[in-house]
Amino acid sequence: MRRLAAIACSLLFLGLAPTASAQDLPRSIKIVVPFPAGGTTDILARYVAQSLEIRHGITVIVDNRAGASGVIGSQSVAAAPPDGSVLLLTATHHVINPSLRKSLPYDTRTAFSAVAVIATAPNALVVGRDFAAKNVGELIAMAKAQPGKLSFASSGVGGANHLSGELFKQMAGVEIVHVPYKGAAPAMNDLIGGHVPIMFDTLPTVIPGAAAGTLRVLAVTGRERAATLPDVPTLDEAGLKGFEATAWFGLYMPRAGESAVYGRLVTVIHDVLADPAIKEKFASQGVEPGKLFGAEFAKFVDAEIAKWGRVVAAANLQPE
Repeated sequence: MRRLAAIACSLLFLGLAPTASAQDLPRSIKIVVPFPAGGTTDILARYVAQSLEIRHGITVIVDNRAGASGVIGSQSVAAAPPDGSVLLLTATHHVINPSLRKSLPYDTRTAFSAVAVIATAPNALVVGRDFAAKNVGELIAMAKAQPGKLSFASSGVGGANHLSGELFKQMAGVEIVHVPYKGAAPAMNDLIGGHVPIMFDTLPTVIPGAAAGTLRVLAVTGRERAATLPDVPTLDEAGLKGFEATAWFGLYMPRAGESAVYGRLVTVIHDVLADPAIKEKFASQGVEPGKLFGAEFAKFVDAEIAKWGRVVAAANLQPE
């Protein structure tokens, strides 16, 4: 017994023992990512998995189940037992899908317990290097003078970047044609090549082109200016008061009510996101750790579902 006690003390001294908040969680957890490996959501999930293993002694497997804009992977989590052994880490698609799909195999509001916003990143309004407008005001003036003549690219119909553009159109009172692509990369290539003049995309994707001078960033879509582009205004500052369309990534578990496992999971993820190593890793991806947990995150999810529902309806996008 003395030997075991000595080992335990040594582990505590080294910071390797699981914290008390994690002791009753499953010792093995699967995080389902409903998108292919290699994307931002997948990378963030693997960072969280590493931190859970190092800080809390939990073995974590990341399971990529792509398809149907995140629906396939989300469905598998909704059907899993609510014991904390299966989690879902997904993107903004999760709160947009209820408005863009005629039916879902789960109720987004009731099938999951919202654990935490894992990370956030503003989108950016970008234009080609030689585009005439030098700021948001000039862009809006051009669009109003030429209704339906300008176009904007996105990574596909119904994604957060597409709906950022639709929200811009609605708040600016302009008509700009949406050009959907099969992914952000081909859309960005056509923007840089001068085939489409305007695009909304996530900041991490935009920064390399901005640094190289192959595109220009007119504004960011968050509430605050981006630390990586401090001289670029927000769309709110540029005249569209109240504009916000931030990309965010959320962690959920199957609906668990106010169970003890849910409460402990919220506490553990709060600890993970406070880890300086996580902050550094997230910064390398151009995102910041989230700040909403538990009930606050659940309220945010409901508000986002309603917000994007209004945008979809105003844009007259037909559910699939």
